[in-house]
Amino acid sequence: MTVISSTKNLEALSFTLIAEFDADIQRVWQIWEDPRQLERWWGPPTWPATFEEFDFRPGGKASYYMTGPDGEKARGWWRFSTIEGPKRLAFDDGFADDNGEPVEAMGTTHASVNLEGVGDRTRMTLLSTFESEEQMEQMVQMGMEEGMKEAVGQIDAILAEHANA
Repeated sequence: MTVISSTKNLEALSFTLIAEFDADIQRVWQIWEDPRQLERWWGPPTWPATFEEFDFRPGGKASYYMTGPDGEKARGWWRFSTIEGPKRLAFDDGFADDNGEPVEAMGTTHASVNLEGVGDRTRMTLLSTFESEEQMEQMVQMGMEEGMKEAVGQIDAILAEHANA
């Protein structure tokens, strides 16, 4: 299984997911820097993502929506703060309205992604930090932990396709 662990730390207002992949670090980095690959795994399998904007540079933005089984759309945005390929990526993450504008009431989550080589594999640590305990509890109740596990669980199939190409 790809996902090794997931840990909620209410005191630190953080959620950490650790996964390992049978691919080198450069290949795993590609699933973050290429929006066509990213949208194949960002979001649970029943809520695939579509990235409409993807300006992958510090200060750049991304906007996307996920489409549910009944056609419902959930929108989100990212604002990249750190891009140090192929090892580190950080961005603010939030919900958006139908026009793609941030929904302030839902707050902002900060995501930090670290990739490191472990032999011929790559370990990915995804750390999400929240503004408040209430925000974190709301995200957990919305199914963030299970959704992230399901999303990351799709990466192996994408990596396998390219390995066999």
